[in-house]
Amino acid sequence: MKAEQPKRKEVLKSFLEKFDISTLNPMQTEARKAIYAGNDVAVLSPTGSGKTLAFLLPIIERLDPNISEVQALVLVPSRELAMQIEQVARKLGSGFKINAVYGGRSGALDKADLKHRPALLIGTPGRIADRFRRDDIDLSRIKTLVLDEFDKSLEVGFEREMSEIVRSLGVVEQRVLTSATDAVAIPKFLGLNDPLTIDYLNQHRPQLTVKTIASPVGKRLETLRSTVDALKGQPGIIFCNFKESLHEVSDFLFDHAVEHECFYGGLEQIDRERALVKFRNGTCQLLLATDLAARGLDIPEIKFIIHFELPYHSNEFTHRNGRTARMNAEGAAYVLHTEGKRLPDFIKSTNPETESLQALRAAKIKDTEAWSTLYITGGRQDKISKGDIAGMFFKTGGLSKDELGIIELQQNCAFVAVKRTIAHRVIERTNNQRLKKKKVRVTLVR
Repeated sequence: MKAEQPKRKEVLKSFLEKFDISTLNPMQTEARKAIYAGNDVAVLSPTGSGKTLAFLLPIIERLDPNISEVQALVLVPSRELAMQIEQVARKLGSGFKINAVYGGRSGALDKADLKHRPALLIGTPGRIADRFRRDDIDLSRIKTLVLDEFDKSLEVGFEREMSEIVRSLGVVEQRVLTSATDAVAIPKFLGLNDPLTIDYLNQHRPQLTVKTIASPVGKRLETLRSTVDALKGQPGIIFCNFKESLHEVSDFLFDHAVEHECFYGGLEQIDRERALVKFRNGTCQLLLATDLAARGLDIPEIKFIIHFELPYHSNEFTHRNGRTARMNAEGAAYVLHTEGKRLPDFIKSTNPETESLQALRAAKIKDTEAWSTLYITGGRQDKISKGDIAGMFFKTGGLSKDELGIIELQQNCAFVAVKRTIAHRVIERTNNQRLKKKKVRVTLVR
């Protein structure tokens, strides 16, 4: 064991360098040690504290390169979280095959991906249960089960599927649960009697400031627009309770030329994915969302969130606020409330500051440069790498380094951010060019 320690430290260092992180935080350090030791573990830590890396690192470290079957299974409540964990796991560059399956994705694509078994499989309970029924997967090799945001999976109705999956797995050596709340009991079907609980719910102090902005009666949309205008130049999320009110807000913002993207449960998967891509790479600075976006999505640079409609419960308020002030960064949560109406106690208990629109406007936030997102019809399945894409954009597209933004590589496509002023020129130069052996189309994402 002693001989392995230096090697583990070097592996950890190489992993963290991929994320520009020099060291793990205390929660991640404690969780990594406990999970690597093979314990059943429940990790309770606020949204944005780094739970994904906390369980991925030790699980990948424990994978056996000599086993060609699924060794670890991660269940998540949403397709976006499945995709995100897959991206983080791939970014670690461990050399192990990693795949995610989820609802809304082609079953044929799932089958193709799972033909050669991944060492780490990630997915939503419904789709994982379906693949277990359809595919001849050797479930006896799965020794580690992770239920990420397990309370949310229960909340959205996945208990039956999760129970079915647990029964089908048989003997699992290790079970890991994560949550940003301790309000939900561990489900009995897991058979967890005494897990090692790592609780940082009251120890993590995000640099979050809660502020209230009063709106005149009947002027909430106008107040929202003024708030957004004052915060222009920073990435942020506006939360609504229902998609109907979200549509109302979206129509108002559109009519007043306020650029934004929408994200809610009833949206087509491709539109949800593209909204998040544009938000992550800076093409879009404002995301209008329901509570679907309140958990799991890791977009670290969010500077503010606005509660256009107040959440009904304290947990929802906490999860929404957790989208900003992540990993010790600073952030602000603005509560838009109608003058004369009483704030819920769970908001008053945060001792919010009173903010005026005049003060916000006086802050003089520096505006950011405009970006556009380009879509490329080639991805990992075509053996295309981010380096290949960057090379084509530099050489054929004529871009300088500061004109190329974030490249997001997916299984069968890629998204690339470029300065908006040169987007059409880049498309003209790169469309129908070859990447590796494939001729790719390059188009603008609207």
